[in-house]
Amino acid sequence: MKEKQKKGKENYNPWNILIYPHLAEKSINMVDAENKLVFIVRKDANKKDIKEAVERGFDVKVEKVNVEITRKGQKKAYVKLKSQYSASDIASRLGLI
Repeated sequence: MKEKQKKGKENYNPWNILIYPHLAEKSINMVDAENKLVFIVRKDANKKDIKEAVERGFDVKVEKVNVEITRKGQKKAYVKLKSQYSASDIASRLGLI
């Protein structure tokens, strides 16, 4: 993102970057099998922005972020969490499972 946001957690809103969690069978299976979360994100967001949004928004550490542009023109982010954090906990907080 071009503009700098304050580092204070109270002012940070991860949903400025993350539009919504992706709800597909494959995405839900990735939560348990690979400890990954899948989000539809803003098209101008880069991997660093996505990583920061997930880490600061959900109090976890991210190992890796992969992105793709779907046929619909949306940007999809695959976020792999570090092994000490559970993607299923976050998915249940979001109401995915």
